[in-house]
Amino acid sequence: MNEIFAIVIHGGAGNILKENMTPELEKSYEEKLSESLNIGYAILEKGGSATDAVVAAIKTMENSPLFNAGKGAVFTHNEKNEMDAAIMEGKELNAGAIAGVSTIKNPIEAARLVMEKSQHVMLSGKGAEEFAELNNIEIVNPTYFFDEKRYLQLQKIKNSEKTQLDHSQNEQDEKDTKFGTVGAVALDKNGNITAGTSTGGMTNKKYGRIGDSPIVGAGTYANNNTCGVSCTGHGEYFIRKVAAYDLSALMAYKEINLIDAANYLIHDKMKKIGGDGGLIALDKYGNIAMPFNTFGMFRGLKKSTGELEVKLFME
Repeated sequence: MNEIFAIVIHGGAGNILKENMTPELEKSYEEKLSESLNIGYAILEKGGSATDAVVAAIKTMENSPLFNAGKGAVFTHNEKNEMDAAIMEGKELNAGAIAGVSTIKNPIEAARLVMEKSQHVMLSGKGAEEFAELNNIEIVNPTYFFDEKRYLQLQKIKNSEKTQLDHSQNEQDEKDTKFGTVGAVALDKNGNITAGTSTGGMTNKKYGRIGDSPIVGAGTYANNNTCGVSCTGHGEYFIRKVAAYDLSALMAYKEINLIDAANYLIHDKMKKIGGDGGLIALDKYGNIAMPFNTFGMFRGLKKSTGELEVKLFME
């Protein structure tokens, strides 16, 4: 049995500034992150699997409108909610992912289903929804995901497109928003690592755009020999750098420790190409990294050593 078990979570990164958040909203985020951590940790403490802990922690955030995943998913240009999720187990490198779904209440559950009950790694759109329904995953009316705040965010962006703002200004507007992915990585008492990520994608996304979250190796990765990783940020850049796998590879081939490898990836490699965002990572020894190159990242960790942390801003 592993002496140390732990869980680390994130609720998105971006230009999150304390002065732009009310004390009430700040408290709401801290409470929900703490709830997610405690639910996942309780499973690990009782000897449950890292996979169970990750799914439970992510579901807690998916069920909250505070985060851009599940209930709080942002709107596409066509005013729909299209969600993605992935999960990976480090023991046998098994993985499952879904993309572009609009009726699955908890996308992370469907991703796990793909991993455990299908011969595939990724399913998308209507096919993923059909597979989920056939296997008794909860299906909801798309109106379940409607959130007025998210809808108004979309309208603001669409209205700005109609003005004479130049392309560079529109790009800056995108950079000023929060990348609201959620994720969790857990190490259980058996020494197994699981990583999971869930997202509603980018506000105003078009043409069925898919980001890094459901792409194994880009936004989500786990290997018991190295680490588990969940990324959050501008997905196109994390895809190009195969960021999550790159962290594992730095540890495996360069023999760099988790903290140094994660910092190098986010603050050097990703920053050089304009890859705004961050990640959470956990290795087989229970070491945790939570680097980000934006003003803030909603994040938290809880370890069997007694270490507990929930933070929102840069400190």
